[in-house]
Amino acid sequence: MALIIDTFPCLNDNFGYLLHDEQTGATAALDAPEDGPTREALKRRGWTLTDIFVTHHHADHTDGILPLKADFDIKVTGPKGEADKIKGLDELVGEGDTVSLGDTTLVVIETPGHTLGHICYFDAAGENLFSADALFSIGCGRMFEGTPGPMWEGLKKLRALPDGTTVHCGHEYTAANIRFAVSIDGQNPALQARAANVERLLAAGKPTVPFNLGEDKMANPFLRADDPALAAGMGLSGADPADVFAAIRKAKDNF
Repeated sequence: MALIIDTFPCLNDNFGYLLHDEQTGATAALDAPEDGPTREALKRRGWTLTDIFVTHHHADHTDGILPLKADFDIKVTGPKGEADKIKGLDELVGEGDTVSLGDTTLVVIETPGHTLGHICYFDAAGENLFSADALFSIGCGRMFEGTPGPMWEGLKKLRALPDGTTVHCGHEYTAANIRFAVSIDGQNPALQARAANVERLLAAGKPTVPFNLGEDKMANPFLRADDPALAAGMGLSGADPADVFAAIRKAKDNF
């Protein structure tokens, strides 16, 4: 039996996710941007919510927690580093911990930077990564709370996952991310191919998420801060990759 993933739009550009363990019927919301669309997705699928897995404390990922908890008998699991910022948590987790959804096991990966306690969840058996705002398609989260070194180390942990991994991130930002990436790495054939595919998807009214991690490793400048060619293009030949990452992130912030 497999993990079934239902993706649905929330707010302006958020993605909501339901994770359903087919063997046991256990169902988790991956973050809770808002409760209405989550309820509608549950009703459409005929599933009953049993868990919420939280990635970080920002309101566009947590506002639905308490309304859902009021109506469902659920357990809410979230980052121990942000326990004081997220209401309704029942279980706290950190690097290397595992969470269970029926017969499905998810591994917790700490990815500080967007927020200090941000975590991702990885379904190793199905090769599914739920990256929220740590890693986007051709991008990464804005560094609101962290510093470049730890954020780069967190992204390297995600980059080390298998190439076949499917990434389910928190927002539809791909088109804007590609515009920036092309401005600093426009001769990259992998990025050119990805840009063409994204253009086709958007023209057909389709989302660009989820996406393949292996393709993103070759096209996403934020995953390539240790590539000498990209560093040279940033005028930082021989620099520490964390410094290259910081320069790329600053350039994107000002793009």
